[in-house]
Parts: sequence; structure tokens; C-alpha cells
Amino acid sequence: MTTASAPRTLYRKLWDSHVIEVVPGAQGEGEESRAALIHVDRHLLHECSTHQSFEALRSNGRSVHRRETHLAVPDHAVSTALDRLSIAQDDGAAGAQVARLASNVAEFDIPYVPLDDARQGIVHVMGPELGFTLPGITLACGDSHTSTHGAFGALAFGIGASDCETVLATNAIVQSRAKTVKVELSGTLGAHVTSKDVALALIGRYGAGFATGCAVEFTGEAVRAMSMAARMTLCNMAIEAGARIGLVAPDETTIDYLRGRPLAPQGEMFEQAAAYWRTLASDPGAEYDRTVALDLDALAPQITWGTNPQDAAPVDGTVPAAPEDAEAARQHAKALAYMGIEAGMPVTDIAVDVVFIGSCTNGRIEDLRAAAAVARGRKVADGVRALVVPGSMAVRAQAEAEGLDTIFTEAGFDWRMAGCSMCVAMNEDRLAEGERSASTSNRNFEGRQGRGGRTHLMSPAMAAAAAVTGHIADVRTLEEIPA
Repeated sequence: MTTASAPRTLYRKLWDSHVIEVVPGAQGEGEESRAALIHVDRHLLHECSTHQSFEALRSNGRSVHRRETHLAVPDHAVSTALDRLSIAQDDGAAGAQVARLASNVAEFDIPYVPLDDARQGIVHVMGPELGFTLPGITLACGDSHTSTHGAFGALAFGIGASDCETVLATNAIVQSRAKTVKVELSGTLGAHVTSKDVALALIGRYGAGFATGCAVEFTGEAVRAMSMAARMTLCNMAIEAGARIGLVAPDETTIDYLRGRPLAPQGEMFEQAAAYWRTLASDPGAEYDRTVALDLDALAPQITWGTNPQDAAPVDGTVPAAPEDAEAARQHAKALAYMGIEAGMPVTDIAVDVVFIGSCTNGRIEDLRAAAAVARGRKVADGVRALVVPGSMAVRAQAEAEGLDTIFTEAGFDWRMAGCSMCVAMNEDRLAEGERSASTSNRNFEGRQGRGGRTHLMSPAMAAAAAVTGHIADVRTLEEIPA
């Protein structure tokens, strides 16, 4: 049992500070219950997971508690076409979802960022941009990749539709306290090696379930050296390791990012908040349920070859041979058959049809800068369709101010509006049967980007390299083009 004076992890500090009441459970004598009613400070909503929640509010005669703690935005099903505002959003299932969200939030007076708003974007990109995401808070959203916000030292987690209704009505929810995994990252990332590669290498080494149901805290000087965008990518991908929560302790990088954000505290209140945020670190001697480590010094850019994020390999390697375990070998053969590749072939021999740069994993301005650095002065290979989809309209505006859009369009990339786009086949951006993509998104299971589509996950720079070569390529080997 953890006492107030015992060393605590960052996760335990966040949990303890939000417990309203411990829920009696079947714990043994001397053990504390892991279940508790916890307070939810902030709640993000999008169009694909909330309609049932609002219907439940109506049927139960409930109102929304503390409207200012909720924020809604359409992102998953929206069109990312340049003329999307002229597209009838009430046509088809996707348009109906967006229309229902707008109607529901208007009825319940919830702050809303509509499609024509300069702040619109993917919920996990625009939330931090606005300062809605803050260290030390609990944040819920009807999306598994809510873990992204843990990069700020927030206790952030995905919830289902029924829980969404509960949060809307009460700003509280019953949760089970998670076990903890400490991920120690040491060394220095090489050129063109990113936090996306770190995430894929971790999952490739320890398996897609190494943190199932756990709260993962990323630690070490390598993490401290990362930008907020890189940390968000790490916490976003924690879900692909089975985790429920990803965390990075806030520091001056976090504080500098949040200073001046419109929904963050301002002036003296910000300084008071920052003083508290600096206390949100795991205590020396705090115990975790598991610790894993990764040295980044020799890490190469990573790609996935199969239909699970743990099917990862270095770009300068080959598609691995079947494992000895019979069930694992069966899954290996199934993945190869679906992906249309063979064990032993060099990764760089895999040709691509489509390139997607974007998503809540890699749709931030830093990601677009990395991709543009590769695209500059080059052309998209013949037969390749390449999309660049900013994670938010603010990212899009910043990219255009820096001239990144010109670099992409001159190279032959399709420069899109903000949205989830080809990360998930819930809009018009999707793969056709048998098409193969180089994608900066987070999931590569069968059909994720379209029925029968084949997905290889990688970083933005690697995706851009695939676009201009027509195949998976080691971005480190491309000849540098003078500015």
C-alpha cells in the first residue's frame, strides 16, 4: 500500500490527486482497492463516439456539468479536400456524424470548434495547441489515442460512449488504477531517427502487449531532449504497446510550449501553475511494476512489415524469418500473405502505391518540416499518390507561412486540409483493395486504411523518402540537395 510519505510515481501522484472515493472491492486483507471514482478535469469530444452519449443524456434527463470543461471538434469523418466546405456535409454517414455533433453540442451548450474554424483539427493535435491540455489534469476522450496528452504530464485516457455520458453529466468516472511500466531511454538519436522509430523499436523488441492495461512513463535524458511533438508521438504510440496511458513528466520544455496558449492560464496564474507542474515528477525510489530499456545510439529508422505494430524492422534490414513458436509462425505466415511480401527480402525492395503523412501521431509542424526537408527539390515517383494532411488548421497555416506547402506541391504531393484522413478508413481518404501505403499513422492491422489495404508504418521523413523513390527507402542514404 502506498502512503502519502512513500515515494510515488508520476502516475500515482496524478491518480491520488483525483480520487473522489475509493470503490470497495474484492481485494485481500491489507490490500487497497484499485478501483475509484475519479474526477475528470477536461473532456474532448469528436463526431464518431458521442451521439449515443448525448442520446443517453436526453433519455436520462441529465444536463452537462461544467460546460467549459468540455470541448468538441469534428475530425475523424471529415473531408480533407480543399473544397470541403462546399461539400454537403449532410450527405452520407460521415456527413451525418458531423451534423449530429454540431446539433448536439448546440443543444447542450458545449464549446465547439466547427469545420470552418481556424482552430479545427485532429482532437489530439488541436487540444494541446489551444492549451486545453495541461499538466496535472485528468483528460478523457472517446478515442484510444487520448494517451497522446500524457506527454504533458496529464492523466489522459480513452473512454467509451457510456462513460462519455457519465463524464458529460458528472465530470467523474469509475476507473481501475493501472499497473506501471517505466521505459528508460538512453543515448542519442542519429540523423533522421525520430521518436516514431523509438516507439516502433520498443514495440518490436518487447511486443505489442508488453504494457497491456498499464500506465507507461517514458524517462531518461533522451526523453528530456525531445520536443513536445516528439513526446506526443511516444505517448500516442504507447497504446500500440497495449498501454492505457502514456506519460512524460513536465519540465521547462512543457512549460515553454504552453506559455501563451489561449486556454492555458495567463500571467501570474500561469507562473503559479508552472510552479506546481514542476513538482510532477516521479520521486526517487518510486517503484514500478515493470521496467524496460532501450539504447538509442545505434537505432536505425524503423518500418513495419506486417499487420501488427510489433512487426517492426530496421530499414536497412530484411523481412524476418518465421519464429520457432508454432502459433507465432502461423501469424507470421498470415501477415506475409496479407502484405504480399516474403521473408528474407530487403525491406527497401518493397514498392509503395500511396504515401500518407499526417495523423495524431505525426501531423504536427515538426513532422511536416521533416518530410518537406526530404521532398524539397525532388518529385513524387511515377505511379505514387502522396498526401500531406496537417494535424490541424493551425499547423496548416504555419506550414504555409514557412513555405512547406510550396515544397510539397512542387514535388507532387497533395496538400490537404486538416483531419484524420487516411489514418482510419472513415472518410474518402482510403486505400483501394491491394494498395500498399507508407504511412505515418499508428496502426497497420488488416483494413485499417481501407478494405484490403496494406500499411507500413514509419516516420514522416521515411514516408517522404518512400514517396520520392517509389519504395521503402533509407532516408539516411538519400543524397542531400543543396538549399
